[in-house]
Amino acid sequence: MKQLETGLLTEEDLFLFIDYYELTSGKCNFDHGVNNIITETYFFREIPKHLGSYIIAAGLEQFISYIEILNRGLSKKHREWLERVAGKDLSKEFLDYLEEFQFKGDIYAVPEGTLVFPNEPIINITGPSIDVQLFETYLLNVMNFESLIATKTSRIVYAAKGKNIIYSPKTVVDFGARRAHGRDAAVLGARAAYIGGADGTSLVIAAMKWDIPFVGTIPHKFIEERYRSEKSFKETELKAFREYAESFPHKTVLLVDTYETIEGIKNAIKVGLEMKKRGYKLAGIRLDSGDPVELSKIARKMLDEAGLTDVKIIASDKLDEFVIEDMLSKGAPVDGFGVGTKLITGANYDSLTKEGGVSALDGIFKLAETSDENGKMIPATKFTSSIGKATLPGKKQVWRRIEDNMFVEDIITLWDEKIEGAKPLLIPIMIKGEIVYDFPNLKEIRKYCMEQLSALPKKYKRIRGSEAYPVKISEKLKNLREELFEKYYKEYGITAAK
Repeated sequence: MKQLETGLLTEEDLFLFIDYYELTSGKCNFDHGVNNIITETYFFREIPKHLGSYIIAAGLEQFISYIEILNRGLSKKHREWLERVAGKDLSKEFLDYLEEFQFKGDIYAVPEGTLVFPNEPIINITGPSIDVQLFETYLLNVMNFESLIATKTSRIVYAAKGKNIIYSPKTVVDFGARRAHGRDAAVLGARAAYIGGADGTSLVIAAMKWDIPFVGTIPHKFIEERYRSEKSFKETELKAFREYAESFPHKTVLLVDTYETIEGIKNAIKVGLEMKKRGYKLAGIRLDSGDPVELSKIARKMLDEAGLTDVKIIASDKLDEFVIEDMLSKGAPVDGFGVGTKLITGANYDSLTKEGGVSALDGIFKLAETSDENGKMIPATKFTSSIGKATLPGKKQVWRRIEDNMFVEDIITLWDEKIEGAKPLLIPIMIKGEIVYDFPNLKEIRKYCMEQLSALPKKYKRIRGSEAYPVKISEKLKNLREELFEKYYKEYGITAAK
């Protein structure tokens, strides 16, 4: 009988979490002695249309841990597989290089939780060309995904906040595991959602791994399985509510829409009053279908009239920042939101207008500088026939101006420039292959992210119609770009306007 495969990757497997062209181009460079020192930069050109005006950088810790795994070298098992299936492409000498892999370069990056904007360098990696190329797939995979989910969550939290503060009086919980695009996406998505402001997750392993608060109520199945032919649906629901309240009197949240929501609210009130007599209190009810505005108003009125004024109303079902903002603008007295599909997929979609695009952050990893035959670093840029895909040349830094504790503007500069009265964003993470950055825990990253969001003016945080944050390019960088483009235009005989 065939041994079943879980599909889960081990740390050893991660050495081959690379696209094949990273091996073929690396082997070609190896054959021809092209392993000069380069700097590659991770950045994105634009923010997806329905995701606002900023991106929260997330995933750095996972990327650096990946490099540590690569530094253990290609395993014997994986080498033997490559020799068997790609022996004609990959020589013994190149596989030896991979088996003895050790990255000794430098990495500068913005800390996780930092707000970043189009074309700004987020990570600079300087090291041997073959080594740096190997990082591309995993870097883009983890940074693009976690940054997307952290950003989406922050928008959901902002819509749910009620008043103009960042620390929301309402609760937002990640319910996305079952709709995530894979197991890793569920776990890393819960991490990113917490950075972006979610108060907790429903996914237990994510709670264990990242020390995130975890929550859970009851499924519809819990109520339905108690149905017997001699009982009514109402009696079935009431029995289920009573049994749950008996088992969890300290945190009873009842799902009220299995059969008929108004009757479900009535049953929840009965149980809430019974709990009150025993010295406990009903924590909340959850609405998972129907019109959340109308039903939450009815529920609030019924609960208050029964004297259960402190019972919370939680909404779930197809929520995102657009729906939540619309609900609250219509006076829905909802205290918390369980957000699943559109959070964990980073949906670039306006659920009210039905407009949207691909749910992905199109972050890229491009060459910024390379060493010549004398070891001197010279700027590199991708020119391309599509001017929108051209890149800014050279290794770069980002400087942020802050006045009265509020962000004013960013300036992208060449690495050796200084901007008076501004703060550099990229800091040393790894120097000569050694980690020099003291990685904060997830709660500290989340707190830093909330501080960043507090410092971003409201006009850049609006759910709809947010303004573009000002990002400038220094004169030196502009001049360098123009100089390289002039040379490019001249060589290729291009006369089109720059």
